[in-house]
This record gives sequence, structure tokens and C-alpha cells, in this order.
Amino acid sequence: MHVEIHGDGRRPYLLLVHGLCSSRAQWRPNLAVLAEVATPVVVELLGHGRSQSPADPEAYRVDAYIARFEALRTELGAERWAICGQSFGAGLTLNYALACPDRISAQVVTNSASSLGPARPAVSEDVRRERAAAFEARGRAGLEAMAFYPKRSGRLPPDVEDELVRDAELISLRAMAQTITVTVPGLSAADRLGEIAVPTLLVNGRREKSFQPLRDLAAARIPGVQVVDLEGGHPVNLDCATEFDAAVTTFLAATA
Repeated sequence: MHVEIHGDGRRPYLLLVHGLCSSRAQWRPNLAVLAEVATPVVVELLGHGRSQSPADPEAYRVDAYIARFEALRTELGAERWAICGQSFGAGLTLNYALACPDRISAQVVTNSASSLGPARPAVSEDVRRERAAAFEARGRAGLEAMAFYPKRSGRLPPDVEDELVRDAELISLRAMAQTITVTVPGLSAADRLGEIAVPTLLVNGRREKSFQPLRDLAAARIPGVQVVDLEGGHPVNLDCATEFDAAVTTFLAATA
């Protein structure tokens, strides 16, 4: 994974994991404020931005990502750190919190149907390979048709929107095929929400109507969860950057 550290490590580390079709640009508007209370550690998913695109499907398993996060934490010399996941990235960080609760001081998640929705049915390896090959065969047109592929909408600051669009051109088709067929089916934590033992903040973009039943599920099942509802959509940290930053910095200060 490509890794960028924003700060000198004197403040507690905060791992930031973006969602599908995004990049380090996902956190650009938030970094200055978050860096006032933490040392942001920004990673890019495999096949995204400046990260590598391994050929081995095993590299895309959720537990392989968890191992990478743990290796990064160890490399930084942090006994514990806070974590924050956006969308697909929240699926990875939720699973990380379930696997290594003693290594995580607090976690923040945003709208994430892949992690809070029901698990996808298992398929055979042959079916998985067929689906991956079919995705690659559709080419860039298929990638750009994905719901979260960045497009210029005029809703975001022009510099952030431009960076997201440019970085989307770096996405590897092969890596995305593996992400969809290997990583996504392992993301759901819906059946284990009651096991979460880490202080948790859900920052919900309530304009994403389809996510609101899952927001209510998380509020009911995650022990001690705090929920902040903002007037944003799926990328709530971009739609409502100021309010997102305030919620997260307050939460991190309270759980430090």
C-alpha cells in the first residue's frame, strides 16, 4: 500500500482508509484539522492511486489487509492507534477492529453498505474467476460506470474534485476485479456488530437514503456507539468537511 504520514508522530496516529474508486484525495479537506489532534496516516487501497496491484488474489483478502495495517502500526512504533474508514474502507477498518481490539484506541466509520449490510453468498473459485474476468473484459467503460467512480459534479471544491478524477485514472482494472470478487464478499460485519469492543463513532450522511436503515442497525447493535447525522451524502467527509472534522476531533479527544 502507498502510505503518507502527515505530521511528526508526536500526536497519536490515525489510520485513514478510503473507499472504492477513491484515493488519498478523499481526505485532502480534512487533514489540516485532523492533524491538530492526531498524526494522520493515509493509505491507498491496492490498485488505487500509487499503490501496487498484486496478481495474487490472496493479497486482496480482508485478513491480508488487516495484516498490512498491523505491520504498518508496528513499523510506526505505535502500541495502539485510532482508525477511520470511509465506505468500503470502513468495511476493512471494522473488521480490523474486530480482529485486533487491543491495538485500536477508537474507530470512526462513515456510510458503508458493504460492511453493515448482509454478507454476500459464497461462490466457488471458478465462479469468482469468471466474474473477475468478466469485469476486466468490460474495460475502462465498466469501471467508469461504477456508482462511486469520481466524476466532476461541481459539489466539491474544484481542487479536490480534480484530484479525485485524476487519481481515478490510475485505478488498475485487474486489481479492481480482485477487489470486487475477493475483498467485497468478506467485508460484512453485520452479524458481529455486538462484538465490537472499540469506542466507535458513526458519521452518517443522511442524504444517502438507502443507508439509513443500516445506520439504525449500527446504532442499535454496536455497544456504546456514538452517531452523528450530517446533511451530506455518501462521501460525508467531503460533503460536510467542517462538521465531519468537528465530530471526529471531539471524539478522538474524548477517547485519547
